[in-house]
Amino acid sequence: MTATASDAAASDAADAATAAAHFRFFTLEVLRTRRLGHSFLRVTFGGESLAAFRSGGYDQSLSLFLPVGDQEHTELPSTAEDTWFGAWRGMPDEARPVMRSYTVREQRRTGAGEVEVDIDFVLHGDSSPASRWAGRAVTGRRIMAIGPAVAENKSVRFQRPEGTDTVLMYADETALPAAAAILDRLPAGTRVKAWFEVPHPDDRLSLHTLADQEVTWIVREQGAGGPARTERVLSALRAAQLPAEGTPYAWLAGEAGTIRAVRRHLVQERSVDRRAVRFTGYWRLGASEEQLLAEAYAGQAPSEDPASDL
Repeated sequence: MTATASDAAASDAADAATAAAHFRFFTLEVLRTRRLGHSFLRVTFGGESLAAFRSGGYDQSLSLFLPVGDQEHTELPSTAEDTWFGAWRGMPDEARPVMRSYTVREQRRTGAGEVEVDIDFVLHGDSSPASRWAGRAVTGRRIMAIGPAVAENKSVRFQRPEGTDTVLMYADETALPAAAAILDRLPAGTRVKAWFEVPHPDDRLSLHTLADQEVTWIVREQGAGGPARTERVLSALRAAQLPAEGTPYAWLAGEAGTIRAVRRHLVQERSVDRRAVRFTGYWRLGASEEQLLAEAYAGQAPSEDPASDL
């Protein structure tokens, strides 16, 4: 092995070790729940292990392991760094906890010094494991999660470059908690134009921010999906007047097909630098979450590189 190859291998190993050190398993215990709107439920978690939890804010994500069937708590055969994944994948289908990615809506320390974490769930009956679990969440139930042990970690995707004076945002209901968390942290003087798509008028939540925000709510008609849904979103964007001057940064998250269409609109029709557009497909119309996970495991997930083809 040449010196160059040896150095590269050592660097790769160091990067892998650093990435692993950024995340660890946590046990989350339900403290309370609160209905936020027609479709949103906030679950507040606590637990001793959260003392080591270090959210980086903005759109910080973590992976939840939700119990299946009538199980009340998550049980994993291993939480060791080098064996948990294989052990989890090797569990029988009927016993394997369901892994789902969610956003940390807020992390805080109470007056008693305990750490609490809020996670907002979209409720749509029993049609998904996460909605089913959240709708039945009661105080004392526990789930496992993989989350950040350091605030600077790769699961914070909102990375606003210096010099950006305008933030453009699009989110559907699955990404609205992340968008709200971003707005929480934006400083005064930041211009924000946002388009938020929700399934019900009562889902138009009150959003706190110091930024100068202009939010357009897009209330989706029942059953409006596919091309009609995307076209409704694009019509709202095309009707908007964007600042004629300045340096925008765009953050887009939600259904993958709609996100791609919004990205094309901003880059091709609005001349936004594609390198300044951060886009993340939280789900894809017509694909199950298990299918998306399988694609990710196989390295077949669509690229989210800003320089990728439109």
